Amino acid sequence: MAMKLSFLAMLLCLLLASTPKAHASMFDVTSATYGAKPGSDISTALAKAWSDACASPSASKVVVPSGTYKLKEATFKGPCKAPIEIQVQGTLQAPADASQLTRPDTWVGFQYIDMLTLSGGGTFDGQGTLSWNQNDCHKNKNCKPPPVNLRFEFLTNSKVQDINSLNSKFFHMHVFRCNHTTFQQLTITAPDESRNTDGIHIGASTAINITHSKIGTGDDCISIGDDSHEITVTDVTCGPGHGISIGSLGKYKEEKDVTGIIVKNCTLINTENGVRIKTFPDSPSPSTASGIHYEDIIMVNVSNPILIDQLYCPYTQCEQKPPSKVKISNVSFKNIKGSSFTPLAVKLVCTTGIPCENVELTDIDLTYGGNKGPLTSMCSNVKPTITGVTKALGCATSSLAPLPLSKK
Repeated sequence: MAMKLSFLAMLLCLLLASTPKAHASMFDVTSATYGAKPGSDISTALAKAWSDACASPSASKVVVPSGTYKLKEATFKGPCKAPIEIQVQGTLQAPADASQLTRPDTWVGFQYIDMLTLSGGGTFDGQGTLSWNQNDCHKNKNCKPPPVNLRFEFLTNSKVQDINSLNSKFFHMHVFRCNHTTFQQLTITAPDESRNTDGIHIGASTAINITHSKIGTGDDCISIGDDSHEITVTDVTCGPGHGISIGSLGKYKEEKDVTGIIVKNCTLINTENGVRIKTFPDSPSPSTASGIHYEDIIMVNVSNPILIDQLYCPYTQCEQKPPSKVKISNVSFKNIKGSSFTPLAVKLVCTTGIPCENVELTDIDLTYGGNKGPLTSMCSNVKPTITGVTKALGCATSSLAPLPLSKK
């Protein structure tokens, strides 16, 4: 009896081993079915391939092979019936003139999808030079921002990996209402002088992981807006740009809290700021930012390596009425080393009336080799816990008096 059972088990194993494994159905935009060709606009072909793939009852893959293609615009909308992947191997080029887009705030959008993978090593080229020159948001409160290269909305359990975003007209990637989504092995590039080209902006999202990426832009490499929770940033190289920022917060009514932010093992090179928390003065509604931890960070020639700025007022686009109503607490800066481009290497400017609480500076080793004065630090409305920090970086200068609004 035992021998019969053993034989049957062996036979079953052989049958299972010989059964073909299920593979994702492939939808190649250059196939005869869709007819896309390098050098031409593939908006229609890509939309049809997505529609077919999204309707597939089994896992599917949309493929854009190597080559350069025009793409007027694209919106990939779910829900889909099974896991779905878009593999971009080539280069997709946006119209240089943003007025050609039907959705003026977005070039390529992804909405309401569970288990999406965007991959392939390809490039989304926003061709943003014309828009940068026309963008007046730095002086006009009522400006209409140019389109985002890649907008991700209401995604769950998804992954964006091995993708290049080049010269976006506005933010490169905008992440909104996404949960449990990973961004990894990304290269995001725009010149230092390009305005408002944030690498990845996150808002109203939970459990977002950004890792092993290189981001160089004309604005924040990563910015984290209100109602963001459990955001982890690791192994990111940032520069040029404005650093890795929480905020800006406190500009609009009824903003929600920010909690649980970890930034670790990152390198910032020639950036305007390093690790930063920024809030507007005269906030219309109270909110909090807490559980924010920066650890194992390398600074190379960074202008403001460690910064809490609760008087953030870019281009004077805010009322000159402190204080901010954003309560900042439980913040740590640990093992941060390298060089500062300015003598003021640590600046913690908290709001009057609502001081920052439980702020920790541990093992901070920053140097300054310039000729604009000695290495120094400044604290206002905060009494940080200091361990392993030289006197120069330990908030020897402290202020309770009102400070001028910052403009960057």
